[in-house]
Amino acid sequence: MADYFLDSSALAKRYHVEVGTNEVNRLLKEPSSRCFISRLTLTEVQSAFAQKVRMGDIGKDEFQLLRRRLLMDVAVRVFLVVRVEDWHYQEAERLIEKHGRNQKLRTLDALQLSVALDLRHRGMLDYDARLFRVCGQRLVRGGKVRRIGGDQSGAPVVGVYR
Repeated sequence: MADYFLDSSALAKRYHVEVGTNEVNRLLKEPSSRCFISRLTLTEVQSAFAQKVRMGDIGKDEFQLLRRRLLMDVAVRVFLVVRVEDWHYQEAERLIEKHGRNQKLRTLDALQLSVALDLRHRGMLDYDARLFRVCGQRLVRGGKVRRIGGDQSGAPVVGVYR
């Protein structure tokens, strides 16, 4: 059984066709796999839908359709939603302090990463679990997993797209 954590940019690919959509859909269909998202992801993905309306990529009706699909996926547990706790914010701050000066680690990306690392620490994601596009960067190089900042967590970070 494979377990995955999808951040907002990865999950949005399920609802609007773009580079990486096929990979996300494949992961969500894997037998016996579990896909986790943070509660933050639900808000961020809906914001991404709204941005697509503002940019003219989709209309208001499609926005409502995408939003309903997202909430239905939550209701039928296509993915498992993880609550964001106060200590996730503290861990995000620690990650920013440790890595933010040397690489681009945005606030919400750090928060997503802290939730994913917490899941791994609690044994809900194993060492081989994939964290998708956590730092808003292309993190796959030559098909090899790159560790974030070489930290001691050992969490592999893999981009959805190549």
